[in-house]
Amino acid sequence: MTEPLADVLARAFAARTPMLNEAHDSAMRLFNGFTEGQPDLVVDLYGATTIIHNYADPPAEGTAMVAECQDLLLAHLPWLRTMLLKTRNSALQEERHGKLLFGDTVDQQVCEHGVHYALDPMMSRDAGLFLDTRLLRAWALRELAGKTVLNTFAYTGSLGVAALAGGAARVLQLDHNGAFLKVAKASYALNGFPVEKQDFLLGDFFIWLGRLKKAGERFDCIFLDPPFFSSGQGGTVDMVNNSARLINKVRPLLRDGGRLVTINNALFVSGQTYMDTLLALCADGYMKVTELIDVPPDFTGYPDTRSGSPITDLHPFNHATKIAVLEIRKKAESDAVDSTQRSKEAK
Repeated sequence: MTEPLADVLARAFAARTPMLNEAHDSAMRLFNGFTEGQPDLVVDLYGATTIIHNYADPPAEGTAMVAECQDLLLAHLPWLRTMLLKTRNSALQEERHGKLLFGDTVDQQVCEHGVHYALDPMMSRDAGLFLDTRLLRAWALRELAGKTVLNTFAYTGSLGVAALAGGAARVLQLDHNGAFLKVAKASYALNGFPVEKQDFLLGDFFIWLGRLKKAGERFDCIFLDPPFFSSGQGGTVDMVNNSARLINKVRPLLRDGGRLVTINNALFVSGQTYMDTLLALCADGYMKVTELIDVPPDFTGYPDTRSGSPITDLHPFNHATKIAVLEIRKKAESDAVDSTQRSKEAK
């Protein structure tokens, strides 16, 4: 990076200024160094808490950068209450999860589109709310009234919370980590949603899918937002080499006309490669891509703040987090509809 860091950060912060509110309860990416010229640095805002992510390797090479960023943040956002540093390549878990630079307590909730989301910023490498799926949560608010929803790989359940806030009739949250689901329950409480034990499924994705199929469960919408690679008791998730397998695993749990929202965040899978995978699955006529959902600009960078080129071609998506909405038809049901239609036309 040849441009001074102070100038890069000032321009990035200025671009996000319209997103700030007087309540200081919003959440956004203040600086994305991967797309804005300094890949060793990312800065997120949750309420009045900022999180500086030091990606330098070795981490000591980012010490001066972090100190300069801290000073600039305080100058631009003097109302900040707490600042947290997450050192991504540290050998120490407590440094990866976050150490306070100043302030006593981190924010534990934010408000987005009128919905409250609980946080636990020091629970893991992340803060408890993924900022790249904000527009997908807005979609869930708009589209899922009266629907039944399964949120797989739920993490802290934000997609399911958005669905409930939009009037979903039933939401099941599935994750292998009880600490994550505990945060989801806290979000329910913040929004006045009842916390029912049977709505939180703790355990392996593949094992729970088998149980749900055996029980005859069917859903109007399924969120499929897995890590790009993981291995568990029931099977392996590999979004780089075999995302189609995972999609085919969940298809039987959807009702005819149901929607599958699939997210592939594998950095080295190009947008067209992933789209080709989806279109190949659509070739039998029982699935179609109905919508692509963008990642918001504070996460991608703005036209006057972006620098460099992505690792792979993103088209037709706008970020390596590739979000597609698929409509699923059930063979027996759809064939019966087609047969009825043909009979009517023949008369």
